[in-house]
Amino acid sequence: MRTVTLTPLFALLVLAAPARAQQPPRPAVPDTSPFRQLELPTPNAYRTASGMPGPAYWQQKVDYEIRAALDTATHTIRGEETVRYTNNSPDTLRYLWLQLDMNVGATQTRFALLPSPFARPDETNEGVTLERVNVLRATRAGARPTPAPLTYRVNSTMMRVDLDRPLPPRGAVSLDIAWHHQVPRQGRTGRQQYPEGWLYQIAQWYPRLAVYDDVRGWNTDQYLGSGEFYLEYGDFDVAVTLPSNYTVAATGVLRNPAEVLTAAQRDRLAFAARSDTTIHIIAPDEVGRADLLPPGAGATRTWRYHAENVRDFAWAAAPNFVWDASSWDGILAQALFPVRALNVWRTAADMTRHAIMIHSRWFHYPWPTAISVSGPVGGMEYPMITFDDAANEKELYYTLAHEHGHAWFPMIVGSNERLYGWMDEGFNTFIDLFSFRDRYPADTVRIQTLEFGSLRAWLGFLRGAPFEQPIMVPQDRTVNRLLSSWLAYGKPAVALHFLRGEVVDSVAFDAAFREYARRWAFKHPTPADFFRTMNDGLGEDLSWFWRGWFYRSDHLDQAVDTVVQRDIAGTTITQVRLSNRREMVAPAELLVTGANGATRTVKLPVETWMRGATYVWMLRTPAAEKPIRIELDPRGVYPDVDRRNNVWSAMP
Repeated sequence: MRTVTLTPLFALLVLAAPARAQQPPRPAVPDTSPFRQLELPTPNAYRTASGMPGPAYWQQKVDYEIRAALDTATHTIRGEETVRYTNNSPDTLRYLWLQLDMNVGATQTRFALLPSPFARPDETNEGVTLERVNVLRATRAGARPTPAPLTYRVNSTMMRVDLDRPLPPRGAVSLDIAWHHQVPRQGRTGRQQYPEGWLYQIAQWYPRLAVYDDVRGWNTDQYLGSGEFYLEYGDFDVAVTLPSNYTVAATGVLRNPAEVLTAAQRDRLAFAARSDTTIHIIAPDEVGRADLLPPGAGATRTWRYHAENVRDFAWAAAPNFVWDASSWDGILAQALFPVRALNVWRTAADMTRHAIMIHSRWFHYPWPTAISVSGPVGGMEYPMITFDDAANEKELYYTLAHEHGHAWFPMIVGSNERLYGWMDEGFNTFIDLFSFRDRYPADTVRIQTLEFGSLRAWLGFLRGAPFEQPIMVPQDRTVNRLLSSWLAYGKPAVALHFLRGEVVDSVAFDAAFREYARRWAFKHPTPADFFRTMNDGLGEDLSWFWRGWFYRSDHLDQAVDTVVQRDIAGTTITQVRLSNRREMVAPAELLVTGANGATRTVKLPVETWMRGATYVWMLRTPAAEKPIRIELDPRGVYPDVDRRNNVWSAMP
């Protein structure tokens, strides 16, 4: 650094200068740039600034032993469960909150008069009846635990259970609960009648623990039907008893095949577990035959299942299931469906196999089986089992692959669906495209117009939508179901495809997205954890993208404002004035066509708009290549809401 020395005369003049009147400070101008850093929750020991779980990250563990029976005459489930709750938090808990999803729309809740997405006008829902809620305590070391009643209070779809003694950090408590309720005709649980009997798809059917986490403490958001689930991970041992002629499929691995399956069925399953082609476990012409039952079967059969490190348990049962199976990489892919669905479902086991294989590009499928079941529940997902239905083969594959995609989001990456439906539905709609494209590569029309997943459909929706809300608004608070579906499924999928295809390198995006799945597998990420992980993996601050797409309802409108050209000594200098007319920013792609027919594509980065909403781009070309047409977004891959201002042409 150069040192400056003041002369004595200059110093004297400075000292003699009259003092200026003190000026008031200029007011600060708030930073409203779309590029300003996104305000996210302060990092801490549980969740770091890079998006990783912190060194002190914790979550609770809940294990279930459930014994249930289904009375097919009254459609009533009676169940008993032992729930072991392990407190891994640093807090002492004096009560637990449980979810009673069976009460959605029930007459005794305060939501009985609210419109339900599942209620039938000809059906009354009485909800769940709790027969007992006990704690299991051993009176002395080594003694068998004995039950003692606990005080509890039901708040519509939630239940608070007061513990008889505080549960300290690293402590565990076991509850003993008995209940019964009817299976409704429709909903996320449902039943459908066939000549052979009723087909049941059973979910959200047992009292289960709410999540206690480091972000909100107890998550006690009521279940209203749209916002889905947020659950703890644990192990399940479940026994379900039904009439002998019923076949059962469920989350987990069947533990007593010799008691419920014939020797031939067991042999077929063993063969299917090693086969990449479809094997009939119960063939269409075998449905309803007496020899489907194992020797000595009585009036009922009890099916016992075990599942590890899952957040829920669901099952299905029917007397008329065709049962197919195949496998991929040691994973048994199964499909169960009524005979009358054979035309559409004949390749469903292979569809299941294919979906699991393609989705494993993000994180290898961790469980031993994946099951697709046809029935009245048109499309729902649970660990290792999905409920699907469709009118034709491609619709079935799209539905089935979408539901199995939920094995990754949120069954592996356990986000809070009740608040942030886009973290499972949006992510899953995003990955659907890769699966469908691999299965039907020639169907480019379907790929471009996948429901809730295409840019074209999203822009079409915007043209007719009188209002919009941000993606971050919970599904239960959106103004209508169509907008709710777009905000949970479509818009986030469109956003991620745009980010992957047009903003960042697709290979880098895939690596960052896989890293998100790896970091938060079997944990509870928040939106901030996702945004930070993607920034971290891509090496970019994408605040402008997350804000415009997820926290706001910004729109993109890029325009070619003016073009001025000068010809100098065989060279043409073209000055293009571009503008960003709406709130959203994005890179800009231009196609320049010269007088000789030559074309060139120019990609301007998003940083083009850092200094304002206008940008002047200069292009120097030989006179023979003088631009006569300039078009923004020539491929139609940007979410530009007004394409009328995208083209300049020298032609009249």
